[in-house]
Amino acid sequence: MERKGKYFESELPEGYRTVKTIDAKDKKVGVILNLIALIPLTISLLVAYYAMGEPTLIADDASVWEFPMSILVSCIVLIAYVIFHELVHGAVYKFFTREKLTFGLTFTVAFCGVPKIYVYRKPALAAVLAPFVVFLPIFLTLCFVLPTPLMKIIAAFMLGLHIGGCAGDLWVSGLLIFKLRDNKTLINDTGPKQTFCIPYTEEN
Repeated sequence: MERKGKYFESELPEGYRTVKTIDAKDKKVGVILNLIALIPLTISLLVAYYAMGEPTLIADDASVWEFPMSILVSCIVLIAYVIFHELVHGAVYKFFTREKLTFGLTFTVAFCGVPKIYVYRKPALAAVLAPFVVFLPIFLTLCFVLPTPLMKIIAAFMLGLHIGGCAGDLWVSGLLIFKLRDNKTLINDTGPKQTFCIPYTEEN
């Protein structure tokens, strides 16, 4: 327990106040995040599709069985990605806090959190950004190295889903990088809901 007090607090210290809350279970927030997620998905698919020259190459390249097999593989990869995305969040939180993690899945969001503690800004930022940093180069590389146009389209689809699926993570990261820059900032992350707290001063 030597990390306690350096990376997190078991309770919110005196003199702190809540300045921001992001709740992905809120219907409005959930709709906004899912609409934002469609943007990188659409862009990645369009870029991949037309970067290959004649779009008909994709259809000509695929055999009759390859399309249904590709759909099946895509579903399996998507499920695996969601699981590993949340496990990466959890691994970083576990490294810094060694506290019990919470995992879950709702209609609008999959999540991982450490609901019983308040995590300081730097470890929270590392945990929130970790999946984006880990999986972005993987899917980008697959877009170039996979052998067939159809496979590359699937990789581009996963790339777009990854970036779009990180919309909430990037929102939280943006707040911590550009607005809540005090390293004394604490975050209570239940998974779908993040509560940001800062030391109270007359200035803020």
